[in-house]
Amino acid sequence: MNLFNEIYSVYYQTVAKIITEAFKDGVREKDLEDLVMKEAFSESFLTILPSLKSQRWPLLDDDLKPVLKHIPSMPLSTLEKRWLKAISLDPRIKLFKLDFSSLNGIEPLFTAEDYRIYDQYNDGDKYDDERYINNFNMIKKAINEDRAIIVKMNNRHGEFVKLHFYPKGFEYSLKDDKIRIIAEGCHYRYFNLARIIECDYYDEDFSNEKYRDDKKKELQLMIYDGRNTLERAMLHFAHFEKEAERQDDGNYLLYLKYYEYDETEILIRVLSFGPYIKVIEPDSFIKLIKERLIKQRNCEL
Repeated sequence: MNLFNEIYSVYYQTVAKIITEAFKDGVREKDLEDLVMKEAFSESFLTILPSLKSQRWPLLDDDLKPVLKHIPSMPLSTLEKRWLKAISLDPRIKLFKLDFSSLNGIEPLFTAEDYRIYDQYNDGDKYDDERYINNFNMIKKAINEDRAIIVKMNNRHGEFVKLHFYPKGFEYSLKDDKIRIIAEGCHYRYFNLARIIECDYYDEDFSNEKYRDDKKKELQLMIYDGRNTLERAMLHFAHFEKEAERQDDGNYLLYLKYYEYDETEILIRVLSFGPYIKVIEPDSFIKLIKERLIKQRNCEL
């Protein structure tokens, strides 16, 4: 079965959804008409439901009830199975504790040997570490439940610390191959997940209002769109609020908003583009660029 088999067309998909909906009690013809208008092409309204009502397609009876005994399901194609097999080999998939045993014997569509990632550090997180996996899932649960947690961890200086905060999400850095936790309710905004030794729910009352800092800085960058710079820049700054404007000369002006605690990370990423990105504003950031370049020159980097 290939990817372009007709059973994967919008018509088959729509009919399957109509049959599924018809299994419900109290479904009206109007509900099925709305489903056709929503899921299929506009002209499909003239074909799909009339064909089902007249039983030219013998799938519904006179009362618009399914003649099938079970809700229809769509089988996975061989190509889809091979893609899922390839995804199952990604070390990060272990974090989600998914069962891929049904794909035993399936050849992966691609493997890690088929591609090479450049510009990535080699000390990424150990995604198969059991403690790392358990901490990830505990924090993910706390995010979904909007609950505070307390963590025991080693900070960047190797010191043991205990902190409590509200986890608000995860951020993955392709360059560092690391996952960071987005925190609210303490002095720090991000934590490397790998630094956490132990975590648990924190059920004591505490206010995180005094730690909120919604004030953002804005950076204006001129992007000279050679060597796919615009596409790479949008990928590097994907999780930041931004807006790009095309200039008359074919280059782009990028407006980027960020929190102060992200400034060092932004600085490093901007410098990584070399002459293809120029900082326009603010002057304070331009000063940081100059200071960083002077330090690099003094270190003969």
